[in-house]
Amino acid sequence: MSAVNEPIDAERGNRFKKPVKRNFIVIGTIILIALIFAGLSYYQATRFNPNITINGIKVGGLTADQVIHKLKSFKLKNRVYIGKELILDEKDTQTAFTDQDMPEVKKLLKSQWTFFPSTKEKNYSLLPKKTDSFRSETMKKQVEEKLLSLNKSLKPPQDAQVKWEHDKIVISESVDGEQYDIAALLKDYEKQMYTSDIHLKPAFIKPIKADSPIIKENEKKLQDFMQRSLDYKVQDKVYTLQANELIKKASISNDGKVSITESDIRKKIDEINQAQSTLNKDFKFKTHSGKVISVRGQGYGWAINAEKETAMLEKAFESGKESISASNIYGNGWDYDAIGYERTANNGIGDTYAEVSIAEQRIWIYKNGKLAVTTHVVTGKMSTNEGTHPGVWYVLYKASPYTLRGSAVGNPNYSVDVKYWVPFTNDGQGFHDADWRKNWASNAYLTEGSAGCVNTPPDVMKAVYDNLSTYDPVIVY
Repeated sequence: MSAVNEPIDAERGNRFKKPVKRNFIVIGTIILIALIFAGLSYYQATRFNPNITINGIKVGGLTADQVIHKLKSFKLKNRVYIGKELILDEKDTQTAFTDQDMPEVKKLLKSQWTFFPSTKEKNYSLLPKKTDSFRSETMKKQVEEKLLSLNKSLKPPQDAQVKWEHDKIVISESVDGEQYDIAALLKDYEKQMYTSDIHLKPAFIKPIKADSPIIKENEKKLQDFMQRSLDYKVQDKVYTLQANELIKKASISNDGKVSITESDIRKKIDEINQAQSTLNKDFKFKTHSGKVISVRGQGYGWAINAEKETAMLEKAFESGKESISASNIYGNGWDYDAIGYERTANNGIGDTYAEVSIAEQRIWIYKNGKLAVTTHVVTGKMSTNEGTHPGVWYVLYKASPYTLRGSAVGNPNYSVDVKYWVPFTNDGQGFHDADWRKNWASNAYLTEGSAGCVNTPPDVMKAVYDNLSTYDPVIVY
């Protein structure tokens, strides 16, 4: 029995020995592969993939320490392009990277990690902790100034615009321009702040299109604007000015402000001047006797400055005012003062005034419609053409005492002291006392009159002086 079993045992022994050798090979292979993978994993964990760049700087295959060293030693080409056009070329500068930026480099190393090496290209942006003042301030400002300079010679875009023309709303089409969008380009610059050779993608200012919401909104605003009215007060009269009747052309800007470019407001002012102003016109005047005469306005009178008033009214419409009073008033006063604007009664003369009759050689002073003073006087000498000037004048000022200086026929340089002086013409005619005068006859003015003034008896002159005020009308006829 034992002799028969021996081969079998030998065969079994061989069967058991062969798998053991095979297992060693498998285990060895596994260990080798594990070591390779461990080495590969370590390599991948400590080095950047081949086609990785940071701020445009190649760092493929480098460790974090090597990357920091390269970033620190790298020189930036301070050149800025828009598309292919070089717009700025400054001297090379060193980057602002330091060892303090190592943690951020390690974060990038970790974030780009792949188990197997990857050939995928990727550029990371990394900002150094230390600020590069040249790039962030000086060079950025230079880029902005260069763009501003370039834009001056480039065609600007034209926004669509809402206008009022020929009694209707008109919307113009937009037109593309060539000017750069500086804000967008500077944002692009900031993204490449630490990249050598900055390439900005061309960006242009876009016009506002005719179908944009802002144009639709402006269309409604301009429609509403043309429905406005403005109450315009001139003295005691109010004129209601309608925008859609007077404004011929207007436009609205993108910030909602309306500008009037053509109107008939000037014509309206001319109409008001013709109907209401008194400057250089004849006044209807009722004398002390009740007779109505016509006397030409001289120093007294007012009118509206149509050009200035038109500009004022257009601005009032544009700003949305609902009422406004006339303000650009002028006249023939000493400094082109408008005299009599506040007076509307008695055909613009009012109820307080001085009346001078050359024919009767007499004056009447009225206060609030009542006679306050009347007296005989002697006016300018007619035989030498020095007569007192007819017209509607006004009291320029009052002085007491006063020294009259001037010239007269036969007396080229006189100087006379008076107690009271009330001038009313621009060339020096006025009321004053004349204690030297002996001839007060009603015909004295013909050959023995004054040099143009109204000589008033000394005992009455104070009352005349006291009952007259600056700007009171003086009607000489």
